[in-house]
Amino acid sequence: MLRLIIFIIIVIAVLSYFNFNIRNFFESDVVRNNFGYIWNFVKYVWNNFLARPAKYLWNDVFIDLIWNSFIENLQRFKQGQGPTFEPPHIP
Repeated sequence: MLRLIIFIIIVIAVLSYFNFNIRNFFESDVVRNNFGYIWNFVKYVWNNFLARPAKYLWNDVFIDLIWNSFIENLQRFKQGQGPTFEPPHIP
């Protein structure tokens, strides 16, 4: 994370050295239209292809199978009990 911040600072410093105005760049109509087009494309892909599998993985796999089991076992440990699942003992 720190490397990313340092990299961004260096990029801004280099752009400033060459008198590149970042604000004017992002306020230009061409850049706004391009980002708008890309954003609409990303929303289309998310809504039509990725939303259902992502919601399934989040709700049915992560929340139901992993998170709820984790919370249940933490509560059992708090009460002094063992976990709900114990791996088989291999001699």
